[in-house]
Amino acid sequence: MRHVLSVLVENKPGVLSRITGLISRRGFNIESLSVGPTENPAQSRVTAIVHADALAYEQITKQLNKLVSVHKITDLTDQGAIERELVLFKVNASPERRNEIVEIANIFRAKIVDVGINSLTIEATGTQDKLEGLEDLFSSYGIIEIVRTGRIAMSRNSKTEAK
Repeated sequence: MRHVLSVLVENKPGVLSRITGLISRRGFNIESLSVGPTENPAQSRVTAIVHADALAYEQITKQLNKLVSVHKITDLTDQGAIERELVLFKVNASPERRNEIVEIANIFRAKIVDVGINSLTIEATGTQDKLEGLEDLFSSYGIIEIVRTGRIAMSRNSKTEAK
């Protein structure tokens, strides 16, 4: 089963290495990993997407909780979390086909961030499905390069949450 973990950690060297080492030593692949600072400069948030059965997942979270540098673990798997990813596509774009590529980008609310003699670089954010759809469309023009961030996730506001 796919699990989305949001882990609040100390913003110190070596913390990410300990977390990823703990997960990989148990034989689990990290499908996606993203790390960044939070509103508190002393903390970072690690968003990891792993595939594990319920028992193995429980072991991973128990071991993570034992790390001194881990402050909080939130499982966003079944919370209907907001998930996003950023992708940069460098696409073959001859001058006569450029308008088609720009139109596709506009439909997906993507941005042209660089223009080359025979290429366009497009920035797109969204769900995995949206970005895969965009990749499928761009592949017919010839994708020169793709760079993806790891997915990030955040729980949605609940109706009972104070505003």
